[in-house]
Amino acid sequence: MKSFTTVAFGLSALVSQVSCHYIFNTLTANGQKYATYQYIRENTNNNSPVTDLTSDDLRCNVGANGNTTATVSVAAGSTVAFTADQTVYHQGPVSVYMAKAPTTASAFDGSGDVWFKILDLGPTFSGGSATWVLNQTYTFDLPTCVQDGDYLLRIQQLAIHNPGGTPQFYIECAQITITGGGTTDLAPKVAIPGAFKATDPGYTVNIYNGFTNYTVPGPAVATC
Repeated sequence: MKSFTTVAFGLSALVSQVSCHYIFNTLTANGQKYATYQYIRENTNNNSPVTDLTSDDLRCNVGANGNTTATVSVAAGSTVAFTADQTVYHQGPVSVYMAKAPTTASAFDGSGDVWFKILDLGPTFSGGSATWVLNQTYTFDLPTCVQDGDYLLRIQQLAIHNPGGTPQFYIECAQITITGGGTTDLAPKVAIPGAFKATDPGYTVNIYNGFTNYTVPGPAVATC
């Protein structure tokens, strides 16, 4: 009986651990909140994070490909949003990246120096403490000057709540077609994996000890 109780407790703890993660599975664009995974690549690891800095899974998550995902047309400069299945609660920054597909978004694997960042949400510091932007929905505007074409639109939340442990990336990619854009080839561009290093201060920082400033890992935010 004792053995059964131990196993049951272990399974319960495992279920609790998995269920307390989150996944950005819903896109809002054109003033409409779409169905779950309608325009977001569905991954195969449920809501578990990616932790390997060398893995191609850092692009759009484990098993996420565009073969079965639709692509939505959105105007440059318009407002879009990613919504998670529950409120983000692990401390850490949120970033949004874009990568222009050479052909279609559904056929693009996101390889090469193609990713540019359009949003960083780091902490604010006040009174000796830091406050993170922990939301269920993250809303932002696409660049007005971005070129027309198909893109992967990638959200990333980096959980750094466990000093000494491995930081966790929560990632999803939406497939979009930009219309009414400009002519700017936004930069700087980076490869994923490759944009994040194990020595990056924003990756290794202890947020509970002497935490007075922070730089979000990855490139600078591209601007028009």
